[in-house]
Amino acid sequence: MKADKTIVLTFSPTRTSRRIGEAIARGLSCGQTEVMDLTCNGKPTLPDITTGTLVVISVPVYGGMVAPIAMERMVALQLNGAPCVINVTYGNRAYEQSLNQLDAFIREHGGKTIAAGAFVGEHSYSNGQYPIAAGRPDRKDLEEAEQFGRKIRQRIIAADNPERIAAVDVKLLPDPAMSDATMLQFRNDVQQALKRQPAINSAPVTDAGLCTHCGTCVLHCPTHAIEKGNECHTDASKCIKCCACVKTCPQRARTYETPFSNLLNKYFNTPKRNLTLA
Repeated sequence: MKADKTIVLTFSPTRTSRRIGEAIARGLSCGQTEVMDLTCNGKPTLPDITTGTLVVISVPVYGGMVAPIAMERMVALQLNGAPCVINVTYGNRAYEQSLNQLDAFIREHGGKTIAAGAFVGEHSYSNGQYPIAAGRPDRKDLEEAEQFGRKIRQRIIAADNPERIAAVDVKLLPDPAMSDATMLQFRNDVQQALKRQPAINSAPVTDAGLCTHCGTCVLHCPTHAIEKGNECHTDASKCIKCCACVKTCPQRARTYETPFSNLLNKYFNTPKRNLTLA
């Protein structure tokens, strides 16, 4: 099969999933590469997938599933038999059912998953006090993503046509979940934290004394929950707690306080490795 074009389709509020998707595409080196970022595009015009197009989809994991808004923005995607490389980016806890979910989506929309990955990215709730996979994907992670792309490329070169590229069974990729006993303790700690602090912030808060109304948070909010000129307010009904506004604020005026940061740091501070299947 000769791939004339690679399309990277991504939803990536903090750019972790996008960086991994782009690194995979660099390793693939299959024709022209087009990146379509759905993050701040509420009503995207999805690409026309034609013969010779290879699709890389890279999205984040929220609560063990693909970010719901990412799925919503891809709902009209028509893959027309295209070979697809899928990646889910998770915050060093576990990706649970997200990879199966994305693979099922690919099949439902007429595509074929020829390779799959689960890469680690900095958790949305990571902060200076409670770092959770802070700084990931780092250089090593991105090198692994490129190598993953090169491995897939060899399969593509060896194939005479798309039909001969076998689909992979994503269920063969193990989820790096904790032991049952540790998971039980983690859940118990979560319940205790909720009892102590039943009212958890529904959106990041802003220190009006630090905010300069530069509008950076407005540009990076994927759901338009922040309005230009009113940067100190976040519409909680639209907020998905991706914390893009927190991580991109140049004045560090925005914060999101949650007891989950402490618990995630306590139980998931050991760096996990990236997993790939090709």
